[in-house]
Order: sequence, then structure tokens, then C-alpha cells
Amino acid sequence: MAPLLAPSLLAADFGNLQSETERLAASAADWLHCDVMDGRFVPNISFGIPVLQAIHRHAQQPLDVHLMIEEPQHYLAAFRDAGAANLTVHYEACPHLHRVVQQIKALGCRAGVALNPHTPVAVLADIAADLDLVCIMSVNPGFGGQSFIPNTLRKVAELKELLIDNGSEALIEVDGGVSLDNAGALVEAGADVLVAGSFVFNSPDPVQTLADLRAYLTATLAGTAQDQR
Repeated sequence: MAPLLAPSLLAADFGNLQSETERLAASAADWLHCDVMDGRFVPNISFGIPVLQAIHRHAQQPLDVHLMIEEPQHYLAAFRDAGAANLTVHYEACPHLHRVVQQIKALGCRAGVALNPHTPVAVLADIAADLDLVCIMSVNPGFGGQSFIPNTLRKVAELKELLIDNGSEALIEVDGGVSLDNAGALVEAGADVLVAGSFVFNSPDPVQTLADLRAYLTATLAGTAQDQR
């Protein structure tokens, strides 16, 4: 499967979210990644339900909502109603993770779990088969524009093996510092979804940047397939 691209609106121009969202409609973006931060789980506050509702009104792609918040179980239905297609919660914020995952699935959304850089993938072994998505944080969550943590490549490969061993079809998403410098290696390691924020929105033309990333990954995958023959 070709990797999915999910530009992160955290890096978009918040003064022009409608136009930022609308210009991505015909781009290579498969999902729109929305980072919700509460100032408690992470040391930053981004946006909440009203802003997500506004984004959803103008979006053509599914909203991939990443909840970097404490006690996410209290807000899942509200975020679903605001337009979320995917709801990803943090392992570190959910002492009753299985219950929260089942809540998400009951709401009709893809259920995702995110892991901070210090959290090993082994913690998901007992719930892997229930997941639709696992988000590997390749930076410390809370702020955009951070540098990619190289150990992420090994972690993605380990997660891929764990999912196979547990019969899970969950997609592997990587969030943080994604660019042309590491996208190919991430896909080769097993990533299915790439979240890119600053790399996309700090470029002169975000739509062209996504097209370039898509073309690069297509060429990389074609080369890999050729080498395996």
C-alpha cells in the first residue's frame, strides 16, 4: 500500500485556516492531521472542538484527530461529532486504555494509540489486535518544528514486527520532523502514514511540497520493488 500523507494543521496559518484547509482539497494529502493540546498532558495549548468543527466544514479529507490531552475519554463523542474520522489517544494518558479504545470504536471512528518517544512498543502487545492505528511520536509532543529523533526508525520496525506477531492490521503513523530526509527510510521501516507539519506549511507552496513528497515516495517504493526482484 502506498503511504498516506497527513499534513499537520498545527503548522498552518491559524489566521487563515479556511483557506489553508481548502487549498489542500486537491492536494496529495490523504488525511488532515489535527493536534489537540490541553496544556496539561503537553506544555502547549492548540485548539479544541469549535476550531475542529470549523476545519471540518471546509475539509475534503478525513480528519485525523490526535488528542494530546488528559482524560480523553470524556471528550471522545464531542470530537467525533465535531468531525473526527480517526481518534488517537496517548497510551501515557489512559490507565484504562482498552476501555477507551472500545469507546472510540463504538463511536464509529478509527481507534488509534500514540506512543511518546520514551515509551516502548511492547506496551501495546495485549491491545494491538484491537487497534486501527498506532502513532509513533518521532519528536516530544507539544510543539511543531522539532528535529526528528533517529531512533524512530528502529521503533517503527519493532512495531511492524509486533503488529504482525499479534495479527493486527493497524496502520503505523509517524508524527514529527518528517521530511524528504527521512520519509523514504520510514516507509521502508514499515510506516503507513506520514504526518508532516513544518516541512509542508513552511514551504513556499504546501500543495507542491506534498506532490513532491508523494512523487519521491512513489519512486522510492518502485526502486525497492525493483531491487527485490
